[in-house]
Amino acid sequence: MRADRVFAYGAAAGLLGDLLLGDPRRGHPVAGFGRAAAGVERRLWHDHRGWGALHALVCAGGVAGGAALVARALRDRPAASVALTAATTWSVVGGTSLGREARAIGDALAAGDIELARERLPHLCGRDPQSLDGPQIARAVVESVAENTSDAVVGALVWGALGGVPGLAGFRAVNTLDAMVGHKSPRYRRYGWASARLDDLAGWPGARLTALLAVAAGGRPGAAVRAWRADAGRHPSPNAGPVEAAFAGALGVRLGGTLAYGGRVEHRPVLNGEAGRAVEAADIERAVRLSRRVGVLALGVCAAGRFGVSLAARRIAGRRTAVTDLAGPRVPGPRTPGSRTPGRRNP
Repeated sequence: MRADRVFAYGAAAGLLGDLLLGDPRRGHPVAGFGRAAAGVERRLWHDHRGWGALHALVCAGGVAGGAALVARALRDRPAASVALTAATTWSVVGGTSLGREARAIGDALAAGDIELARERLPHLCGRDPQSLDGPQIARAVVESVAENTSDAVVGALVWGALGGVPGLAGFRAVNTLDAMVGHKSPRYRRYGWASARLDDLAGWPGARLTALLAVAAGGRPGAAVRAWRADAGRHPSPNAGPVEAAFAGALGVRLGGTLAYGGRVEHRPVLNGEAGRAVEAADIERAVRLSRRVGVLALGVCAAGRFGVSLAARRIAGRRTAVTDLAGPRVPGPRTPGSRTPGRRNP
């Protein structure tokens, strides 16, 4: 079975598994990777970018390399290759758990239970919940849904289409490292620099595809495009900016503004500020549904892209074979007086 079909069948099965089952309750591979990466950090940590780069290389490179070895061992067994792709996709995407956590907070806000909403917010993002009121919590949830649609679903599918199982596993490793050490705390400002830059690079194509699909699936394409073009570049994150701006325009809400992380206050630009309204609890459900549509569309786009590249490669190979067949085998011509034999001097 061709690699493009292995990816398409396996990724579809993995997304279906995530839809039906969500994340594994115990023994989640990403959690296991996190524990291993923390162990590597305990041995390597120095307040230096070089040591942080080594940490990223050992952790992300080890995961991608190990996945490549397993995929290579199974490449002549189509059913096993599809099963491996499905299991890897299921373990690295998190769309169902993302929606479940967002909806739980939305339900708490709708019921007027602000304390429960504050209690559950850290399950979704790293903001300080105690200083947030209801609308601010709703805004934080919608922003997290938008950003994690790219990080937890679309980005993984893009790298799965590009690199198969090693691409899926490697992307999730890079994204997890950024969450662990990529923030600008005193401990990780230098040590986490390489992980943060690597995550920016790996997340670039998935973020743009997520924004594009949010434009297509959000029901307000003009507003989404305008917000993306006007506001994405003002966001401090090169990847969260396009995604959050496109979601803001598609949903007709304002995102961004003042927020607090770990006691640090940030004043971010407002996205879709002129055309959008304040986020309400009901907008969380709308964001989750948009995220789900974007994930399904991303699967189709990535599978089609993989098929297209494979088809183009086969056509190029076929043309080269045809040209070779038309040319026929080379037959040495007759020797003429005075001609040279390679490597030998004429008398």
